Amino acid sequence: MEHYLDDLRSLKLEVYELFRQHPDLLPPVLEALTKEQQRDLVRKCMHCILDAGYSPMFFFNTDFKKYFYLAELLSMIDLSTTVKLGVQYSLWGGSVMNLGTERHRKQYFEDIDKLRLPGCFAMTELRHGSNVAALQTEAVLDVATDEWVINTPDDGALKWWIGNAAEDGKMGTVFARLKVPAPDGSGAVDDHGVHAFIVPLRDMASHELLPGVDIRDCGYKVGLNGIDNGMLRFTNVRVARENLLDRFATVERGGKYSSPFTASKRFAATLGELTGGRVGLTTASVGVLKGALTIAVRYGAQRQQFGPPDGSEIAVLDYQSQQQKLMPMLATCYALHFTKNFLIEQYVEMKRTKDEELVADVHSLSAGLKAYTTGYTASALSICRECCGGHGYAAVNRFGALRSDHDIFQTFEGDNTVLLQQVAAMLLKRYKEQFSGAPISATYNYLRQWAADTLPPNPLVSHETDMRHLRDPAFLVRSLRYRTARLLHTAALRLRKHTRRLGSFHAWNKCLPHLLALSRAHIESVMLDCFLEGVNKCVDAECRKALKAMADLFALQRIQSDIIFRNDDYVAPEKQKAIQRLIEILCSELRSVAVPLVDAFSIPDHILRAPIGLASGQSDPYSAYLQSMGYAASA
Repeated sequence: MEHYLDDLRSLKLEVYELFRQHPDLLPPVLEALTKEQQRDLVRKCMHCILDAGYSPMFFFNTDFKKYFYLAELLSMIDLSTTVKLGVQYSLWGGSVMNLGTERHRKQYFEDIDKLRLPGCFAMTELRHGSNVAALQTEAVLDVATDEWVINTPDDGALKWWIGNAAEDGKMGTVFARLKVPAPDGSGAVDDHGVHAFIVPLRDMASHELLPGVDIRDCGYKVGLNGIDNGMLRFTNVRVARENLLDRFATVERGGKYSSPFTASKRFAATLGELTGGRVGLTTASVGVLKGALTIAVRYGAQRQQFGPPDGSEIAVLDYQSQQQKLMPMLATCYALHFTKNFLIEQYVEMKRTKDEELVADVHSLSAGLKAYTTGYTASALSICRECCGGHGYAAVNRFGALRSDHDIFQTFEGDNTVLLQQVAAMLLKRYKEQFSGAPISATYNYLRQWAADTLPPNPLVSHETDMRHLRDPAFLVRSLRYRTARLLHTAALRLRKHTRRLGSFHAWNKCLPHLLALSRAHIESVMLDCFLEGVNKCVDAECRKALKAMADLFALQRIQSDIIFRNDDYVAPEKQKAIQRLIEILCSELRSVAVPLVDAFSIPDHILRAPIGLASGQSDPYSAYLQSMGYAASA
């Protein structure tokens, strides 16, 4: 299973061996470090990766699969290092490479790659985060000097939470409103909306702040204190006209603005080039989920608790309550593994072809999967902690640190609620196009089945309880697609009705819970498709059997838990009961192979570092646990 899941296993072995050789770079799990100490440790990790010969910037430009895989590998080492790497190479480096032209790439690539030019990505403002179009920072062209003048007009426009800014960043990609003198000579200024500019922040030699640049430390956070988040204020900061990242829009000397796109398309194209950050967060979040499940499943398999009268205690993983918490999460983790692989493949293809349909597809899928994965992992971390009882609360077993560091994944690179709305908007657009005869991209093919899938269900099928039927991929796929199509159709009807009375904004707000449910349903349908494809490609019989059981459990739990199937008589009461019984059977079946299934994630003990979940401690996990707490083993 390990070899089937991981076609970049050699890279994993190399990276994890690197940190075996440098144990001093692994964050201590008991000692409380200051934010300054954590930041210093992250810097050392970054340089260690570069000194070992890896080129994250090269990966991000030519070998995306390795770049995103590196993010997943680092997630269980230290999430601050994962995020620092993402800020430097995906956000700062990626914005220069993707929003700039060849001139910018030649000028900056090597220095960014070698970390000679640490930088930041200054988009978020104190008053505006997700609403990028409303950012207030200004870049006004001074025609006389041929320079942009960057200003922060008020406190609401302070750049906020900017990673790499408080201590390290020498330059930044600053998002600001591009303003040029009106061509009619009236003295008025034309606002062309938000664009990206390269702005020097510190002197390259002395590291002192440059004139007009004010940077303050955002201080301690709930987690990720290895990241130097800062506040930026600009007061008449002057940069060359050529510092505009001008792939999608140019400004000539004299102030003539031109773009091959309309304003809305240019803005969408700019943000579309930043989807790599969401892909990276998705892969890192999956890595955290794999680690948490490894700890919880291994612990549950050996922790003895209670048992029959006059009998031995049994493992807590033998209790149905524990199985029905952990086994569906394990199934979902495998589903997310195959789906993030699909997302990466689509991303690579998008970068290769620049196909507009695929660009829209990847934008939507990356938004939805980032939101779903990070939200699911955040909840799973708490459940895994609970499944490990009081020992899960010990700092040395890492759940606390993982929860704190991962929690912000639900907010940055797009707030999850906002991202799910983008998915809903795309689905509604595709739905409208479908019924006006427009083509539809591959990810949304199942919506073509709307007419067939949403007919009143066949009563015989609604009452069918045979296990072969319930585990039939055709039934499972059709069920999840039915749910998405049903929610999409009813959302479209509700929006149409409320828009006539309330207007589009208030109608959307009124339907918001419905729209979020639609987006999650869509993502789960895509996940099942990817999971079943992973099942079909597996040639090892034993592995294939386990994968099929997890795919069935993943789908059946969604059908069992969503009332829409009962309300629509898609699943009759007796069928619902049969599904519940089958879920219990599958959880029990998977319990017998749960430890090998988490072992297949292949996270070595020196990376996992949770004494109750170590592979080497399965016969006696408490020995390592006691040693980690400083207790000598008894004679």
